[in-house]
Amino acid sequence: MEYISTKNAPAAIGPYSQAVKVENMIYTSGQIALKPDGEFLNGDIKEQTKQVLTNLSFVLKEAGSSLQKVVKTTIFLANMDDFAIVNEVYESFFKDHKPARSTVAVKTLPKNALIEIEAVAIV
Repeated sequence: MEYISTKNAPAAIGPYSQAVKVENMIYTSGQIALKPDGEFLNGDIKEQTKQVLTNLSFVLKEAGSSLQKVVKTTIFLANMDDFAIVNEVYESFFKDHKPARSTVAVKTLPKNALIEIEAVAIV
């Protein structure tokens, strides 16, 4: 097991890793709209989704993978009314690649974020 850490994404804000690599699988922790310096991006759902997917992209790259090798994502939304906007941004990052996905509405997220996404990928 290898713990993944990159300075191109925000450091973990608790007792966990940005991602864990086990053999050819990568399991990321959920990413919220934190900039790499740890500052929270207090933007709208579109801006936050872009930041989250950018963070995930850098974590996966550090682990030797990419968004195009993602097998499954889980999206946590503070407001399910944002689903369509999230889909637009998500598709712009994943292009034709369509990993399995779950999307759930949650009461609150850390830092009152609007979205959090975690991923499972292959190397």
